[in-house]
Amino acid sequence: MGDDESRRRTLAEKLEYLFRTVRETDRREYSNEDVAAAIVRDQQVTISASYIWYLRTGQRDNPTFKHLNALARFFGVPPAYFFDDETSAQVEAELGLLAAMRDAGVRDVALRASGLSAKSLDTINDVISRVRELEGLPPYEQK
Repeated sequence: MGDDESRRRTLAEKLEYLFRTVRETDRREYSNEDVAAAIVRDQQVTISASYIWYLRTGQRDNPTFKHLNALARFFGVPPAYFFDDETSAQVEAELGLLAAMRDAGVRDVALRASGLSAKSLDTINDVISRVRELEGLPPYEQK
């Protein structure tokens, strides 16, 4: 192993990876405010957006287990992600694969739709809108 590979990653680096990789259903990155509000609402754990920012930037590096557990639950990873390098590597490999599959699925749909008539594309858009509705997602608004 080289020096880069053997270096233990910091809490800030691991947390930043989760923010960059785990996305909302509309594919935007969660903000510190989003995460803090969801943790308070869903887990009844008091945490602020500014405290999360401090953790992400490395200005705080010794959070309580309660906060780490809440962050892990929010991002859907085991708490050991923050403590155990082997677990971190495994989780990141799984998240990377999920992100690639998610992106590949979107690209695949776009490629398969290439060349279809406007009427057919409208029908596909209608189906996608209906599926979003069935999954409880808000209507897609073009930007």
